[in-house]
Amino acid sequence: MSNYLTNNEASGQATAKRRRKLWLASGVAGLTGVISLAAVGVAGSAGAVGLNWNTAQVSKDGDHRGDEGRDWDKDKNRDDKDRDKNRDKDRDKDHERGKEVPCDTDKLIQAIVFANNKHGGVLELAKGCTYNLTRNDYEGNGLPVITERITLKGEHTTISREATADYFRILNVGAGGHLTIKGLTIKGGQTLELENGVEPAAVWAAYSDSEAIAAQVKAGTPLAQALSARQANPKAGLKAAPKVTPKATPGVVTPLVEQPEENDGAGILVQPGGTAEILESEVVLNQSGGNGGGVANFGTTKIWHSTVTRNTAFFFGGGVFNAGLLKVEESKIKDNTAVIGGGGISNGAAEIFTEDVDGGTVELKKTEITDNETLGFGGGYLDIEGNTTAYETKFVSNTAVLAGGGIAAADSQLNLHNATIEKNSTAGVGGGVAIAFDSVATFEKSSIKDNTAGFFGGGLFNVGSVTTLRDSEVVGNRALGPIGVGGGIFNIFGEVNLSKTNVAHNFSTFEPGGVFSFFGDVNVDDKSAITANRPTNCLAIPGGTIENCFA
Repeated sequence: MSNYLTNNEASGQATAKRRRKLWLASGVAGLTGVISLAAVGVAGSAGAVGLNWNTAQVSKDGDHRGDEGRDWDKDKNRDDKDRDKNRDKDRDKDHERGKEVPCDTDKLIQAIVFANNKHGGVLELAKGCTYNLTRNDYEGNGLPVITERITLKGEHTTISREATADYFRILNVGAGGHLTIKGLTIKGGQTLELENGVEPAAVWAAYSDSEAIAAQVKAGTPLAQALSARQANPKAGLKAAPKVTPKATPGVVTPLVEQPEENDGAGILVQPGGTAEILESEVVLNQSGGNGGGVANFGTTKIWHSTVTRNTAFFFGGGVFNAGLLKVEESKIKDNTAVIGGGGISNGAAEIFTEDVDGGTVELKKTEITDNETLGFGGGYLDIEGNTTAYETKFVSNTAVLAGGGIAAADSQLNLHNATIEKNSTAGVGGGVAIAFDSVATFEKSSIKDNTAGFFGGGLFNVGSVTTLRDSEVVGNRALGPIGVGGGIFNIFGEVNLSKTNVAHNFSTFEPGGVFSFFGDVNVDDKSAITANRPTNCLAIPGGTIENCFA
């Protein structure tokens, strides 16, 4: 994997490992800014004056113990092992009881500093309170970096950045830190965007030349002729450069994990080695100048019974960005926006001004990814060089300008079970799903339905990859643009396998409405059917095959 370097003191510095390099054109209008955030540091010490402790007093040696702790101290003959065991028990009891934090932002900061210094704890935040952060006192963060096991519990409680304050994220979980939030709203974090602009189309061009082919066809070149230019070398024109091995720097160890940039994760940043649990909470209206508008995870994060909504990322992952281990269960990722890719969730990022970031491992379960959008690819969900598994998850009404209105994957492994990909759209290719660049995707007992594309593949666009649909359906999708082809499935230089799958009632401007294949194979078993598509069911240009299909 590659490094995504950071100046963050809590995560350390490293030498980058080079991967694929993308040469990018500059210039999305208005996408400029100045990076001025300082490196993320570790919180300094502060007092805990004014806190209402409803647990035992803290003993002089720093242990969280009450009377039984002081009684125990009188027994000087007890061995060290028993003393450590009792101290841990007392500390755990103290954590369970919690410490009340008044509706005062300074008291919240003091409580976190104290918990970091005293082995963590549970902080009971004031019900219905808004802790309004106005100062950037913690190296790009509104609150001290979490370095211990700390729980923030609230009820209709909000932690937000004051709208007129300097730019900073809300929460940062450092290596070894374990943050749990429950019953909270994390709102309004903002990090600065880079001053350089970038064209989303240039980034997508590294994985697929669909834009170039579509441009030729729009200019009057027959589709077969435009595609034939790629016959000898299917990846000709793709902007992947040879990998470059970095020079070793004496005394510097290159870590095997991805590292965040200082502007990633406007709401919550989880650094490598850090852990976060977002339970029954909301992450809303955060804006990242890099990746991860709401949440950027480079460690381990669980999102459960929560909502991530109306967040924005300048690059990837409007709602959530992942380069670690991410689990999202019974949650809603909705109404988020990313400029380049992954409007809802992005697992990994393509190289732009820094190294590419390999996606990590993502598990989605009973989750709704809806109404997200991007100017690039992967309106609902994007996976780049990662591994994603989804169960009973819905990708509905997402939008991408270039590719993959619902889902886009490049150089990835994607497994979906009982998934719904419905009513997504793109002006480009793959209204429902776009699979590219040596990916392997499997859809089982899933539905790709009523999606729309402007160019190719209203339901599924597959290029240079292997996609399998089993016990599934591709129904009612449309390729509606002036050069729309392959309303159901558009396959080039790849392999699509249909097992017990129906491709029906799809539509495109030009034939076929059902399945199109060029220099690739569409394998259809005898329990599958390609029927009732308009204007025709199938078309295989020489070099492509479609089994068990009648035009």
